[in-house]
Amino acid sequence: MKRLLSIEFQKIWKNKASRVLLLAYFVLLSFIALIASIKFSIGTFEIRIADQGIFNFPYIWHFNTYIASLFKIFLAIVIVSMMANEYTYGTLKQNLIDGLSKKEFILSKFLVVGTFAVASTLFVFVMSLILGYSFSSYNEMGIVFSDLEYLLAFFVKLTAFFSFCLFLGILVKRSAFALGFLFIWFIAENIFYWIIKFVILGGDDKHKNFGDTMIQFFPMESMSNLIKEPFTRLSAIKTIETTIGGAKVAKDYSVHFSEISIALLWAFIFILTSYYILKKRDL
Repeated sequence: MKRLLSIEFQKIWKNKASRVLLLAYFVLLSFIALIASIKFSIGTFEIRIADQGIFNFPYIWHFNTYIASLFKIFLAIVIVSMMANEYTYGTLKQNLIDGLSKKEFILSKFLVVGTFAVASTLFVFVMSLILGYSFSSYNEMGIVFSDLEYLLAFFVKLTAFFSFCLFLGILVKRSAFALGFLFIWFIAENIFYWIIKFVILGGDDKHKNFGDTMIQFFPMESMSNLIKEPFTRLSAIKTIETTIGGAKVAKDYSVHFSEISIALLWAFIFILTSYYILKKRDL
């Protein structure tokens, strides 16, 4: 496995565009610290993010993993480009001629996916500890290491998403088309959800929960559900809601085992389907 991973990263690192995207991804993750300097106004309210406890433990685990997941598209481009280059430069066929089995080929790609997910998770973990110990009002060990399930959710989210990108790269063969297909899939999921909710079920409250239950099993939605948006947990937002008399809606921000299981199932399906396509395809 070490040999397979070494081969893959040599291919990636020798590609200038992939190398730039990798470096840009980790540099942008480092810029999360700059969020502390953001200040904006909503009506008569002036909000400075740094004053809202945004880097407090354990909230920082939720916030940082959510923000970091927004940058995953950079590594997604690397993954689909990695597959596109295999077809463009004929390295896939050459590897198979040299004795690499299709099973080993898929395994090598999945190892890259797993390595990206692990490296990103470790990076966010270390960065969150540094920011937390620098700015958090709470440094007790029990508080610092609570809510670490968000890191697990982040790792699973990246693994599932990158597996999906790998599948699209193998299916479509061209990086631009694969990324376009990814966007279309996202739009299609939302359209299908509204069709289920308002056309098939009629849009009444009686069937609302059923429609919401259905959508959580869709690939992109299952990944999105792993880490809910953290912004409504900020004290400033809650203060605004109270002041304007808005109704507070109880929201579940927790990471659930069922959501992790669904995302992992999709990752398994994408990898297995990728292998099946490669096995059946005439190269």
